[in-house]
Amino acid sequence: MPLALLALAIGAFGIGTTEFVIMGLLPEVAGDFGVSIPTAGFLVTGYALGVMFGAPLMTVLGTKVSRKRMLMLLMGLFIIGNLISAVAPTFTVMLIGRVIASLAHGAFFGIGSVVAADLVAPDKKAGAIAMMFTGLTVANVVGVPLGTLIGQSAGWRVTFTVVAALGVLGLAGIFKLVPDMPKPEGVRLRHELAAFKNVQVLLAMAMTVLGFGGVFAAITYIAPMMTNVTGYADGSVTWLLVLFGLGMVGGNLVGGRFADRALMPMLYVSLGALAVVLALFTLTAHNKIAAAVTITLIGALGFATVPPLQKRVLDQAHGAPTLASAVNIGAFNLGNALSAWLGGVVIAAGMGYTAPNWVGAVLAAAALLLAVLSAALERRAHPADSADPSVVKAEQAHSVQPQAVVHN
Repeated sequence: MPLALLALAIGAFGIGTTEFVIMGLLPEVAGDFGVSIPTAGFLVTGYALGVMFGAPLMTVLGTKVSRKRMLMLLMGLFIIGNLISAVAPTFTVMLIGRVIASLAHGAFFGIGSVVAADLVAPDKKAGAIAMMFTGLTVANVVGVPLGTLIGQSAGWRVTFTVVAALGVLGLAGIFKLVPDMPKPEGVRLRHELAAFKNVQVLLAMAMTVLGFGGVFAAITYIAPMMTNVTGYADGSVTWLLVLFGLGMVGGNLVGGRFADRALMPMLYVSLGALAVVLALFTLTAHNKIAAAVTITLIGALGFATVPPLQKRVLDQAHGAPTLASAVNIGAFNLGNALSAWLGGVVIAAGMGYTAPNWVGAVLAAAALLLAVLSAALERRAHPADSADPSVVKAEQAHSVQPQAVVHN
C-alpha cells in the first residue's frame, strides 16, 4: 500500500477523534459554559448536521481544484474549526467551531476514498479505502479514550488543541506523500450530479443509511442498556466502547479485503449476520460476557459493510464519483441520526432499553433486501454478462476507474 494512504489515515484519525470525543467531555464543557447537558448535546447534533450538508457543499466547491489541493484545504478547515473550539469564549462560538470542523468531514472521506482507490490497482481498491478508514476506526480505540482522559485531567480545551495538532500532521502528510492528482478533464458538475440518476447509486446509499443505521440504533443507547439491563458499572462503559472500536478496526480491514474479491457476497454476509446479531442482542444484553462479545461483533459486522458500500458507490458512479462518494459519507451520518431517533422512540414508548436492538435488526435486514434487489436489477440489465463470470470480472475491473474521462 502506498505511503499516501498513511497520510489519509492520519487525517481520518483526527476527524474520527474530534467527532466522538465530545461525547465523553459534555459534562466538562457544559459546566464551563454554564449550560445544561441537553444544550451541550447540540455540539454533537450540530457536527452531524454539518457533515450531512457539508459533504456535498464542500465537494461542489472543490470541483475547480485538484483533489490533493482540496484535501489540503479541507484539513486546513478542520484545523481552524478545532482551534476555534479550543479557545471559544462562549458556547455559541464553540458550536460554530464544531460546525466549521464538520464541514471538512464528509468531503474529506468522499474525496479521500476516490484518491485512495486511484492509488492502487483495480483489484485492491476496496482494501485501499479500508486502509484510509482504519484511521477513523482506530480513533475510536485510541483517540477518543485518550482525548477524553486528557480532557478530564488537563481540560477539554487541551483535547481540541491536540486534535488540531493531529490535523496539522495530516495536512503535512498529504502535502508530502499524496501525489498531485488533477481533476479529470471533461468532468463537470452536471456529470457529478448525473450519477444520482443511477438507481444503483441510490440503492447503495440507501443500504448505507439502513445498514450502518442498524449499528447506531443499538450503540447510541449502549450506556443505559449496559448499566440498567446487563448490570455493568458506569465506569465499564468506556472499555465496552473500546471493544466496539476494536471490532470496527477488524471488520473494516476484513470488509476491505473481501470486497475486492466478491463485493456483493460480502455485503450479503455482513448485513445478514449484522441483522441476526442485533436481534440476539436483546437476549445477550442480560449477560455480561455475552453482551461484551455481542458489542464487539456489532462493531466488526457494521464496519465490514463500509468499504464495500463505499466501493459500490464508486463503481456505479465511475465516470464522476467524487460527489457521490462524499454524499455517501453523509448517508452514514443520516443513518446514525435516523436510527438514534427511532431507538429513542421505542424506549420512550416503554419497550425497554433493549428495544433499539430490534430497530437495528430491522434496519439491517432492510439493507440486506436492498442489496439483493440491487444485484437482481444488475443481472437483469446485463443478462449476457452475468452468464459469463470472466466478462463480469473484466467489466468490474474497468468500471472502478475513478478518474475515467467523461466527454461532453
